[in-house]
Amino acid sequence: MSHDDDFELFQQMMGDVKPIQNDTAEHQKQHTVTEAHLAKRQAALWLNEQDPDYLSIDHAPMLKPADIIEFKRDGVQEGVYRKLRLGKYPVQARLDLHRKTLKQARDEVISFLEQCLRMDIRTLVIVHGKGERSNPPALMKSFVAHWLSQIRDVQCAHSAQQFHGGSGAVYVLLRKSSDKRTENRERHQKRRS
Repeated sequence: MSHDDDFELFQQMMGDVKPIQNDTAEHQKQHTVTEAHLAKRQAALWLNEQDPDYLSIDHAPMLKPADIIEFKRDGVQEGVYRKLRLGKYPVQARLDLHRKTLKQARDEVISFLEQCLRMDIRTLVIVHGKGERSNPPALMKSFVAHWLSQIRDVQCAHSAQQFHGGSGAVYVLLRKSSDKRTENRERHQKRRS
C-alpha cells in the first residue's frame, strides 16, 4: 500500500465526520458549600471507639496551669453556656482525677460520662488539677480538655469557678437524653395552651 492509498482510505473513513463547531470547553459552576455540607463534613471527622486514636493519650494541645478551658458546640445557646461558665447550674456529679495516670484518667472519664448519661445527669465537674508540678505542666488538664472536645455527648465545657476548683476543674454539660427532650417539649406545649 502506498502513501496515496493510505490517504485515500483515510478520506473514505472520515467522509461522514463533521467538524466540531465550538472549540472551547464550558467549566461547570463551582458549587457553594452550605452549612449542611460543613456539618456533614464535621460529623465525618468524629473519632469513634474503634479508631486507635480515639481519646488519645499520646498527644493533646498543651495548656498552661492557669489557662481557662472553653468549649461550646454549635447550637448551644449563649445563655446556657454563660450559666454553666458562671457555675449557676447545680453540680449533679463530680469526678476527681488526682493521682491518676493518663490511661486511668481516660478510662474513668469515659466510664463516668457514660454513667452520667444513663442516669440523665447533665451538669458535672471533672477535677483534673492545675498541673503546676507535673512535667510538662498542666498535662492532665490539657488531655481532659482535648478529650471533652472529642466526645459527642459533651455540649460544652468551661473551667470552674473558684468555689468548685477554679482552673483546676472543669464544668461539663452533657446532651439531654431523648426522654428529657420529650419531657421539655411537652412542658413547653402546655405553657403555650
